[in-house]
Amino acid sequence: MITVIVTMKLNKAITREEGKKIFLSTAPRYKTIEGLVRKYYILSEDGISSGGVYLWTTKAAAEAWYTDSWHEFIKETYNTTPSITYWESPVIVDNILGCTTSDDQEL
Repeated sequence: MITVIVTMKLNKAITREEGKKIFLSTAPRYKTIEGLVRKYYILSEDGISSGGVYLWTTKAAAEAWYTDSWHEFIKETYNTTPSITYWESPVIVDNILGCTTSDDQEL
């Protein structure tokens, strides 16, 4: 599995409530993406940085999502350019489900 961390510095700070409103408005677009397991929206305490943490089944699935049109959507929504970092995620502990998963198991 692959974890992708997307970060972006905002042009002006936003409050938690402003961030939540934006995040809830964009959340539906992430519900049916092939290979996306989970997405966390993130906002810094000072409200000047935002982003997302994504868990993907494969790097290919992740790379297929971060297209030019996705970058344009981010630019239009947040008026900034994102930074994208890929991380291997060989083991995941899920305390809600009470399990540990490794990347050689099917989800």
